[in-house]
Amino acid sequence: MILANTYHLALRPGSEVVQRLGGLHRFMSWDGPILTDSGGFQVFSLAEIRSVTDEGVVFRSHVDGATIELTPKRAIEIQNQLGADVIMTFDECPPLPSSREVVARAVERSIAWASVCRESHQREDQALFGIVQGGLDLELRLRCAAALLNLDFPGYAIGGLSVGETHDEMIRVLEPTAAALPTERPRYLMGVGKPRDILAAVRAGVDMFDCVLPTRNGRNAEVFTAQGRLKLRNQRHAFDDAPLETGCNCLACRRFCRGYLRHLFMAREMLGPTLATIHNLRFYQRFLARVRDRIIDGTLDRIENEFPIVAVDDPDETEKEGVNDA
Repeated sequence: MILANTYHLALRPGSEVVQRLGGLHRFMSWDGPILTDSGGFQVFSLAEIRSVTDEGVVFRSHVDGATIELTPKRAIEIQNQLGADVIMTFDECPPLPSSREVVARAVERSIAWASVCRESHQREDQALFGIVQGGLDLELRLRCAAALLNLDFPGYAIGGLSVGETHDEMIRVLEPTAAALPTERPRYLMGVGKPRDILAAVRAGVDMFDCVLPTRNGRNAEVFTAQGRLKLRNQRHAFDDAPLETGCNCLACRRFCRGYLRHLFMAREMLGPTLATIHNLRFYQRFLARVRDRIIDGTLDRIENEFPIVAVDDPDETEKEGVNDA
């Protein structure tokens, strides 16, 4: 599934343009499933250029400074025009840390906005998911989940995690929150993430994930392997003729060695980020395919043997850059 963003597409090229050109599937020439975020995450990530009220959010465009207003109704209207298969309610993601008062206010807004989104949704061929907020406050999480269940969405997302909390803090609220959501409908953990976090969430009953790590890290010369992460600018890879990961069938691993990929990054050739991204996406596909296989055969507890990366406390530290690295 490909994720596209309501806020960014509303700015460029505009949802009306996408609609007139046949919707996102035809616009991108992608016949697989597509999910659009509502723009709610930008309420968190673009805090410096927005103001929030109970009615919605006003942004100052990061592109040209123009004023952009996103309300729950407008967010759904844009997503109806974009035509993704799965669309999201408009929500408020509170920053971490936040006072309980701030988190509670975000929960109440998210619940109220979800109701407006439900009423505004016009297309039966799009599944509208509700988003559970509540920060690290389990009581507020469960209150939000219960309110969204009353709105009877076809799927439910858990938002507001992976915003700076520790792995243990995330799991503490994730497990009971996921358990409060219906097992017969998709449960989607937004913004996660690291293989270790994904595996813990799968064990908690989560079905879907999205994260920028495969692409962002690939652009920055970092690749995922079953054993851990590799930093391709490290001097140790300069003469290495091995693939990024033995046994991986991605284009980068089939055709090129670590030394060549390091050269591409050192020379600032755009092919380097492209190949690293291709590998990272394939790594995640392989990882989750094996997770599914092991769920089916009842051996999920053995996944760490195939993917030791999931046992690393801090995967960011798998391979540190040395003093001779660029």
